[in-house]
Order: sequence, then structure tokens, then C-alpha cells
Amino acid sequence: MSAIHRLRSYGAALLALVSMQAAAATTAPVVAPLAQARQLVVVTSPDWNATHGQLRAFERDASGRWQALGEGFAVALGRSGSAWGEGLHPQPADTDAGPRKREGDGRSPAGVFAIGEAFGYAERIDSSLPYRPMRQSSYCIDVADSPLYNRIVDAEQVGAEAVAGSTEPMRLDLHNDGDRRYREGFVIEHNPRAQPGLGSCIFAHLWRRPGEATAGCTAMEPANMHRLLAWLKPEARPLFVLLPQDEYRRLQAPWGLPDIAGAAP
Repeated sequence: MSAIHRLRSYGAALLALVSMQAAAATTAPVVAPLAQARQLVVVTSPDWNATHGQLRAFERDASGRWQALGEGFAVALGRSGSAWGEGLHPQPADTDAGPRKREGDGRSPAGVFAIGEAFGYAERIDSSLPYRPMRQSSYCIDVADSPLYNRIVDAEQVGAEAVAGSTEPMRLDLHNDGDRRYREGFVIEHNPRAQPGLGSCIFAHLWRRPGEATAGCTAMEPANMHRLLAWLKPEARPLFVLLPQDEYRRLQAPWGLPDIAGAAP
């Protein structure tokens, strides 16, 4: 092979390598649980610092395509916006890809998350999700060094010392002058391994006042929550997705997310 041919071959190989590296840098990894889900709750926000967003519900049709159910509606997010949480999605390798969720930062976790049990003040509700009625002694532990971190527990079972310092009593109506926020809701499975300091007690729940920002949860009108709870089915492997709009557009194709451009506003 001549020197010119060798140079051309080397150049072609180098160009291919650069192209592969560029593709690897810009292609988001697939999120396998999204391929299994048949119900999806999608929240998008204007940007990382937005305290409000839009929630849309989607269901797969017989062909496997996502179909929007009804119209979207307004939700309130964390008082500081949102940040990448710990869930079913891979963490972005780029340190400039957005903030990371931390305990007490007032941000709602962004990413893809399993939907856990429903909870509320009543003994039972209209939902197929596993349901746990809350008691005056029910707390979610947001103390990072507690062995019960990021778990809902009953003080009568674990002891008063175990819930000392927690700021998350689950019967807010009894602890906070009739507060309705946890009257109905469900757990968003953020930080399922309960890694200390990465954030805890993340729920979808009612808002106290329309549009009022949260400490990191997603809040909505009671009628909208009631419809969501009645619709969600564990056998449909429902997932919760929260992303700023730019991130959603970037990840929509590689993650197999619904096209929200054509969905009802």
C-alpha cells in the first residue's frame, strides 16, 4: 500500500472514530422500564428553575403507541424548580446537564420514576394502586442519617424516637390546622435506595392553594388527583416522568417518550 493510500485510510478511520465519539456523546441511553410501561404521567416545566408545569397522562394503544388521555392540566413544583433525581433513568454524565437533587433543596426530582403506593386521610379511596391510610402517628422520615430515611412509618410501631426530627407528618390536617395537601396522593419513587442526602419523601399530592409551590413534590387540584388515582393501574406498570421542556425534547426520541407537541395543551 502506498503512503498516500495509508494516509487516506488513516484519515477515514480517524473520521469514523470522531463520528462515533460524537454520536456517543449526544445519544442518551435507553431507559428500559419505559418500554414496559403502558401508562405514563408526564410533567414538563419551562426550565430548571420553574415552580410550575403541565401534567399529561398517556396510555399505549394496541399498536404500542402513546396516546394522550384528555387535556393536560397545571401542577405546582418545588419552590426552587427541579433537579435530576435518583430513579430509573441514567444520571447525565455531563456536569453541565442540570442541577442534582439534594435533601432540602426545594427542587422536584427530574427523570423517570416508578409510581408507588397511594395514601390519604380516608380509610379507602377509588384506586387500584396499593393504598395506605395515614394516621396521626404516620411520618415520612426526611432525616438523612436515619436508618428509616425516605420511608413512611408509624410512630406507634417504630417508636417516637425514630421519628424525632422528621418534618413530614402525613396527617397534615391534624398537625397543621386542617391542611388538605396529603388528603390524597401517591408516592413518586425517587431515591429508592434511600441514599443519604439525595432527597426524600417525594409525592404527588393536592395543592393547598392553586399554584402554590412545594418543598419538592408535584401538587395539583383535588379533582385532577382523583381522576389520576382512579386511572392508574399497577398491572400497566405506570411511570412518572418530570423534565424541563428542553430536556424532554432532547430525550423524547431516545427514551421513547410520547410526543407532547401534538398532545392537548
